[in-house]
Amino acid sequence: MAGSMAASSGDTELATLDRGRSLPMKVLRYGGMPVLLGLTLLGLYLYVSGQQLDSVEQRVLVDTFIIQKLQEHVVLAFVSTIAVLLLAIPLGIVATRPGRERIAAGIIGLGNAGQAIPSLGLLALLFFLFSNINWLPSTGLVPVVVALTVYSFLPILRNTMVGLEGVDAAVLESGRGMGMSNNQVLRRLELPLAIPVILAGVRTALVINIGTAALAFLFGGGGLGEIIFRGYQLNRTSVLLVGAVLTAVLALLVDWLAGIVEEQMTPEGI
Repeated sequence: MAGSMAASSGDTELATLDRGRSLPMKVLRYGGMPVLLGLTLLGLYLYVSGQQLDSVEQRVLVDTFIIQKLQEHVVLAFVSTIAVLLLAIPLGIVATRPGRERIAAGIIGLGNAGQAIPSLGLLALLFFLFSNINWLPSTGLVPVVVALTVYSFLPILRNTMVGLEGVDAAVLESGRGMGMSNNQVLRRLELPLAIPVILAGVRTALVINIGTAALAFLFGGGGLGEIIFRGYQLNRTSVLLVGAVLTAVLALLVDWLAGIVEEQMTPEGI
């Protein structure tokens, strides 16, 4: 009796010690990136406010203009990522079904082709194609979203396939042994177990889209790239830095948020 009580007391102390050790790590993990990004933005603000801005810089570095371009950038990245999700995950599921090897090879080939083309070349190619189709807009949101969707298609497709193919065959057989249909096995076993890998692909696609969306302004899509280009074109370092730093901060912030979502949506024990 005394021995069991001593063991229980020891386990409690170890658990308390582990919690004490993990708390600083959790604070650093969840709060480190926002603090770093906040300090980066503060440093940018102090640098720009400390400069003697001329009339050109004052016209560009207006709150309303910067917020507008930031909103355009976010819309481009998230709309294109949602479009990729709606396309790549179903195709990844189809490609991993038994007897679909030929289809899988074709789907992967399309994904590889989309990412093999340089982003600027892909945007230019789609701009040319859209310009020759009368009922499609040649500039603006639509062609840029299509280009970003094609360019970020492969990470989600590949991770969907890898995640589904990585599920233990014994688990699937157990599900079928319990009377589950193929669709039920997919919904209840394969997809939940593949979620961590799929979310990693979504995270990659988001960061790719945010980076590539900086080229959207060339085709009337707006975004933070317009601020970067104006700074470069007008030889204004302050303007260029604002666009570049905001783009980098946005990418890091989205990657951090996606990492938290990935962690929270991952089933326990995986």
